[in-house]
Amino acid sequence: MMARRYLVLPTILLAVAAIFAAAFVSRADDQNQLTGLAKQVDHELLMVPRYTVFDIISFKVDGTKVTLMGQVTWPVVKDDAENAVRSVKGVTDVDNQIQVLPVSPMDEQTRMAEFRAIYEYPSLQRYGVGSLKAIHIIVDNGHVTLVGTVDSQADKDTAGIRANGVPGVFSVTNNLAVPAK
Repeated sequence: MMARRYLVLPTILLAVAAIFAAAFVSRADDQNQLTGLAKQVDHELLMVPRYTVFDIISFKVDGTKVTLMGQVTWPVVKDDAENAVRSVKGVTDVDNQIQVLPVSPMDEQTRMAEFRAIYEYPSLQRYGVGSLKAIHIIVDNGHVTLVGTVDSQADKDTAGIRANGVPGVFSVTNNLAVPAK
């Protein structure tokens, strides 16, 4: 009888340990699934038609809810982004907070001038290769924001200087990121 008691306690402890281990594995699976969900959302957003260098869309994943943020030049891009994210398996809710920039011929001129100033400059031309440009140029009522990732602080500074040199620009905010090395 005493031997059985000694066998029951370790069995109970093993069962409790197994339950905790299963909970940790489940949590790790949830984290991997979220990472996978974020990757799918990111991929779908990059495939949105009419998404250009003059738009920026970011997102936040909270469980199965995705919050879209950013600024776009056309309402259809905002709608297409929401529809693309809704089509991702596992997404149950989309909060679309993307701002549609006001229509302005002056802003359109500024966008083109900024594009030329940045992407035609020799040391920055490599960021314009391919269909997805590394430096996004957001123009809102004459105020310019640069968003994206560049290879070095020198490239970030050069892009900021080039953007500031465009006539008619009220301000430039340089939000370009430089990865840590």
